[in-house]
Amino acid sequence: MRGKDLQSRRLGYLGGSFDPVHIGHMMAAQDALEAMSLEKVVFVPTAQSPLKEATPGITDEDRVELLRAAIGRDRRFGISMTELMRGGVSFTIDTVGVLTEENPDARLFWIIGADQASSLNEWHRIDELAALVEFIVLERPGFDWRPPDLAPGIRVHAIRSHVFDVSSSEIRHRVRAGRSVRFLVPEGVATWIENRQHYR
Repeated sequence: MRGKDLQSRRLGYLGGSFDPVHIGHMMAAQDALEAMSLEKVVFVPTAQSPLKEATPGITDEDRVELLRAAIGRDRRFGISMTELMRGGVSFTIDTVGVLTEENPDARLFWIIGADQASSLNEWHRIDELAALVEFIVLERPGFDWRPPDLAPGIRVHAIRSHVFDVSSSEIRHRVRAGRSVRFLVPEGVATWIENRQHYR
């Protein structure tokens, strides 16, 4: 019976710098979890994204604490330290390889935005990656993300998700300008940023 239960597990993963995590990240995770009947969505903070030259504005430890503040006691969500422990540039295929070993009988889903999905064919070792995970694409109204020649083997589930015009960079700018970030980030995150004087 235990093996059957493990095979039915559906785990979602959401990668990003989360510098800081904001309400858009949390809603994306919840939308994916509900639309695809996932058991849990795990946030995967990057050490260094291959798509970004700049390093995060706060320490890895602080980014993780902000994620913990955002999740609170909600057991639907978790945090993976895989990329932070490895360090360096984070390629999804390397991370998924570790996650597959940790959850050999689970069905894994990688959550991405429509802008990321439009370049899926160009992802590092996409053939190997597509064999290990299925992609959940968070569609945006009026944005056509699907390439005309999506590579064979890439499994995609497009879902409609809430759209929030908020970004981590905007939050950092607001903090530096002395403006409130309440309602743009979870309450615990706003409190943590204020108490620790992050991004000032």
